[in-house]
Amino acid sequence: MSAVEAHRRAAEQAGRRCSTVACVLHAAGRVLARHPDANAAIRGRGRPRIARYPTVNAKVALDKRLNGQRVVLAALLTGVHRSSPEQIQDELEYWRRGDPDRMPEFAGLRKMQRMPWPLRSWANSSAVSSLRRRPRTMGTFALTSLAHRPVNGFHSFGGTTVTLGVGQTTERPVVRDGVLGSAPVMQLNLAFDHRVIDGAHAADVLTEIKEALEGFAAPADRGGTARERPLPGKGAR
Repeated sequence: MSAVEAHRRAAEQAGRRCSTVACVLHAAGRVLARHPDANAAIRGRGRPRIARYPTVNAKVALDKRLNGQRVVLAALLTGVHRSSPEQIQDELEYWRRGDPDRMPEFAGLRKMQRMPWPLRSWANSSAVSSLRRRPRTMGTFALTSLAHRPVNGFHSFGGTTVTLGVGQTTERPVVRDGVLGSAPVMQLNLAFDHRVIDGAHAADVLTEIKEALEGFAAPADRGGTARERPLPGKGAR
């Protein structure tokens, strides 16, 4: 993670914050854009259908409070394959600082909480059943980070074909050219839906994300305009 840490330091010196999660999303977005079979979703049991998407949307798990209860909610970041790390960071800050009890993006979820359980279950299933709407409600891949805790590796399933698990970055012993030294190291895990891709393809995706992070080189952030922030569907959680 030396290249990522160098980018983060440069951003900090320029008065910007750029988190490890933003860098992972940046790298993963570009890799998944090259792997449409992994940037996909499946629906159905007897005759399942698979949809592949040209746009890469990330669903990022958030530890929040809604109506006084600790819950897991999801930030939906669209088009991460064409966003700079700084643009992605701006989106993350919006979601992380926002109050779910007030944010318009979670209005549908607040309404669902007031429904009787059978109706709530039906509404949730309806919101995520459409393959056409899935990128706007569930994203095309998911990411969970536990890097704020002393956690290295874990696996989670975000309801998408590919789910990334980001652990903490710590200085660890490494050997380079036969010389023992230290470097910032992060464990990145990938869970995948075997109905959509096989293990070999999942390994290709994870390897390319790893290589993108080790040789991290992001385009210069020119500021740009704020990207459209879609409203997550009732199933966003």
